Amino acid sequence: MSDTKFDVVGIGNAIVDVLAHAEDAFLEEHGLAKGAMTIIDAETAEKIYGLMGSGVEVSGGSAANTIAGIASLGGAGAFIGKVCKDQLGDVFTHDIRAVGVSFETKADENGVPTARCLICVTPDAERTMQTFLGACVDLGPEDVDDQVVGASKVLYLEGYLWDPPRAKEAFIKAAKIAAEAGRQVALSLSDPFCVDRHREEFLDLVNNHVNILFANEDEIKSLYQVDDFDAALQYVRGHCDIAALTRSSQGSVVVAGEEVHVIDAEKIDKVVDTTGAGDSYAAGFLYGLTQGRELATCGHIGGILAAEIISHYGARAENDLKAVLAEKMK
Repeated sequence: MSDTKFDVVGIGNAIVDVLAHAEDAFLEEHGLAKGAMTIIDAETAEKIYGLMGSGVEVSGGSAANTIAGIASLGGAGAFIGKVCKDQLGDVFTHDIRAVGVSFETKADENGVPTARCLICVTPDAERTMQTFLGACVDLGPEDVDDQVVGASKVLYLEGYLWDPPRAKEAFIKAAKIAAEAGRQVALSLSDPFCVDRHREEFLDLVNNHVNILFANEDEIKSLYQVDDFDAALQYVRGHCDIAALTRSSQGSVVVAGEEVHVIDAEKIDKVVDTTGAGDSYAAGFLYGLTQGRELATCGHIGGILAAEIISHYGARAENDLKAVLAEKMK
């Protein structure tokens, strides 16, 4: 195996999040599926943006959030994703490089705007996402840097990539490069509705190409079409090397063959916004894994980062994650 330059390289949608508070009545009035991520077109994006209350703009995207978290802890991260040469594209590029992530994907110049995700956060801290993929749909196999993927300990892919066809091709190309280089491939299922759209293909990926699977309780139950978490756990345990399954206030369960680790959730004063909780958990877990930590410790680090992220607004950390981790791991 050749030397590694990066701990984790992520491939995902390069998105700028627009977050605003909203009441449940707003979701019902405009037909927004609560708790889900729905793909929308440019016209709908403009309409919903105009209806939302005052918002906060922060760089996001599932895999990008994870890689940013890893870099914030001191890990070596790289990201592959497509933005446009526009204002939001500049915001995204600046933000991800500022936390120490290598981001060298060529910006799109064909005029398709940088993607944005309109996130309505209801009083129960649940987030409902309307995503205009914009320039993300132009991500293709040519954007996958063979050397970066081959020089990363782990390739991390977000399930949302399975929606745009050319991104799917990039996903498959990168997974093959990683496998040939003897690297690990990690996949986040992203969203139960995403799983519903691509179940058979996801099952094939998990069975044949993925070493590390991240999913929350709803996603893993959707994948195996069961109503019981324990039944889903039994299905997944033989299908990939490691499955890290999050259960909100019940913490997480990490399964690897005969190993099963149940990790309690971190205690926090108040859940403010669940945006990015799964992304942050994956960041902590993969940071621990690439630093040689035991699986239970990886799950614990993931839980610490998830708790930190849901205690404030937005999907990127506001506090020094190194300091937070050092304090919690005493």
